[in-house]
Amino acid sequence: MRVVTFGEIMLRLKPEGYLRFLQADKYEATYGGGEANVAVSLANFGVDAAFITKLPENDIGEGAVRALRAAGVDVSGIVRGGERTGIYFLEAGASARPSKVIYDRAGSAIAKAGKNDFNWKKIFKGADWFHFTGITPALGDNVAEITLKAVKAARAAGLKVSCDLNYRKKLWSREKARSVMEPLMEYVDVVIANEEDASDVFGITAPADVTGGKVEAAGYVGVARELIKRFDLEYAAITLRGSISASDNRWSAVLVSGDGNVYSAKEYLIHIVDRVGGGDSFGAGLIYGLSNFDPRSAVEFATAASCLKQTIEGDFNMVTVDEVKRLSAGDASGRISR
Repeated sequence: MRVVTFGEIMLRLKPEGYLRFLQADKYEATYGGGEANVAVSLANFGVDAAFITKLPENDIGEGAVRALRAAGVDVSGIVRGGERTGIYFLEAGASARPSKVIYDRAGSAIAKAGKNDFNWKKIFKGADWFHFTGITPALGDNVAEITLKAVKAARAAGLKVSCDLNYRKKLWSREKARSVMEPLMEYVDVVIANEEDASDVFGITAPADVTGGKVEAAGYVGVARELIKRFDLEYAAITLRGSISASDNRWSAVLVSGDGNVYSAKEYLIHIVDRVGGGDSFGAGLIYGLSNFDPRSAVEFATAASCLKQTIEGDFNMVTVDEVKRLSAGDASGRISR
């Protein structure tokens, strides 16, 4: 199986440990971004995964390319040009203090990309699956146009298309998100959302309090079914995060199929190391799961993969299929392996 993902990879700058921005005199530098994180996860699962973006021809852009290549991702389709790589700053939260993200991505190479930068017919040659998130079309009207061109080409080439809604209020308004995402959804087969995305983007709500520490799957089955009905989807998956605090979360998911079947994953209690990329690792796990297992096993695999990611520093989920299977089979003891 070959999976192509498209989006922005950024330089990630984070103060050491749990220091606040105002305390920091140095930053840990790594790379990450929604669709890039998905490609890395899939590569770690042994999948032929390619990431498509545009990066400047300088050492920072090259650093991002090398980070992806080192993780086993095909970077041959990355377009070089533009003036800068986007940056995001991450302050890790703890206990009652939430994490904080500050973006410095305006004017990045991908945000200024043109529709002729990408030959989608060539990119999709030999591919089976295309994945994008709602972050990418939020980067600008030009990138939304590129994304629409991509999903049309993917559909024409017979690829499965998945989308993680990933609404980011710092990038666009709910009204703008809906007007852009609705046409894109016509070409999507599998949609992924968290407890709030469907409401923020499409106004589809569930009776739940996401700040109460417990999010019930039953409340989101109707959300998934409405998404399926509205956009004629094969599957809709909702990740369920019960935020006890910034340090401890309950984590689960529900998957609903187009024929109405509901598959609920087991719930995990996670002591958070780094939650950034948790949703992306779920998306990668679901792509892998739906391509290799039955739907119930697929959502269990995706949820376990994402659980493991949130115990790993950085955006990338550096775990294997066997490690995920071990957790999804019930081994959550954390006992040393030797």
